[in-house]
Amino acid sequence: AAGAPKPLPSSGPKSLREMPHPLATSSSEEMGPALTPSPDLLLPRSIADKDLSLPNGTPVDTSSPASSSSLLNRLQLDDDLDGETRDLFVTVDDPKKHVCTMETYITYRVTTKTTRAEFDLPEYSVRRRYQDFDWLRNKLEESQPTHLIPPLPEKFVVKGVVDRFSEEFVETRRKALDKFLKRITDHPVLSFNEHFNVFLTAKDLNAYKKQGMALLSKMGESVKYVTGGYKLRSRPLEFAAIGEYLDTFSLKLGTIDRIAQRIIKEQLEYLVELREYGPVYSTWGALEVELSEPLEGLSACIGNCCTALEELSEDMTEDFLPVLREYILYSESMKNVLKKRDQVQAEYEAKLEAVALKKEDRPKVPTDVEKCQDRVECFNADLKADMERWQNNKRQDFRQLLMGMADKNIQYYEKCLTAWESIIPLLQDKPETK
Repeated sequence: AAGAPKPLPSSGPKSLREMPHPLATSSSEEMGPALTPSPDLLLPRSIADKDLSLPNGTPVDTSSPASSSSLLNRLQLDDDLDGETRDLFVTVDDPKKHVCTMETYITYRVTTKTTRAEFDLPEYSVRRRYQDFDWLRNKLEESQPTHLIPPLPEKFVVKGVVDRFSEEFVETRRKALDKFLKRITDHPVLSFNEHFNVFLTAKDLNAYKKQGMALLSKMGESVKYVTGGYKLRSRPLEFAAIGEYLDTFSLKLGTIDRIAQRIIKEQLEYLVELREYGPVYSTWGALEVELSEPLEGLSACIGNCCTALEELSEDMTEDFLPVLREYILYSESMKNVLKKRDQVQAEYEAKLEAVALKKEDRPKVPTDVEKCQDRVECFNADLKADMERWQNNKRQDFRQLLMGMADKNIQYYEKCLTAWESIIPLLQDKPETK
């Protein structure tokens, strides 16, 4: 399958109240504007518009969707609108299989290029395995509890169903790990985390893990040890809207994921039948001298349709499904941050109540209550900023995903059409020679 298409430029920041809810079946009056469907993701309607254009002003020609040129190739994509201001670039490539006495595993090369003063060198190249990426994510969650940490691809696979050392699986995981690091790199806070710095630069990460750094921030420590003893009365409306949005979003994506997997399964079953179907005409043609040419043509036509369907199924498996699963995991990560925010707010409310119950006069609010209030405000600000960033990324990713899916389906049906048209001359009556 072809590589993943380049990301589309951002359509610009949106306020929290303008959060799109493209997958909701109905809107809630209580949630108000927060659940307004975003026009960015209403792609079928957008494609029908004659004057469709991208956020950067590039017009999109939709007058002939079944043309041989690719939809994605017709878009003038921009890799990075903020390229001039970026100073950290990370890539994951070159997977290698390691066979040891105790285990077999895959490592990936992580290459870093930077001009930041926090790094001693302008370029680094280290090898990391999946558990190292998992360690990094856990450290980011501990030290940056107020921020949304990008998800990792699932670690476990069903034994006997998926070969985790196959080229297809390794490449799918490499893409996911590369996206994971790029999302961290693009984040204005996470990219400066010291654990991330060590992950990118340390030659021996295992030695570093054993030593431990104890770099949890005060915020991290405070949130880490918050118990579940505090009960939140009610979320503020804007965070209640986020919670309901995430529930609906993950539910819709989960349904799409299950249906897409069934479609792919049925396509593969149909492919098995086609592969048996085509050769029958070829063997039949060997028995019928007068019909051999059209029968051979029909067999070749079915073979071409097989190839086209196989490519479409691979594209769906390697490009479409991983994005759905990533965003399902993303929504779970956001829910976890929301729960942490609720815990801190519940703690703050409990402390306020405790102060109010004390009868002695106090000149000011106790310091621990003020600190708790600061943590709540920090959580609120960081969560809203990360939500907007996530929404912008989601708009780009799903626009790219749906355009890619449309493009691949157009190519599939064009190839099938060409194959069937090619045998029509062979089936037409030819004038008899005297």
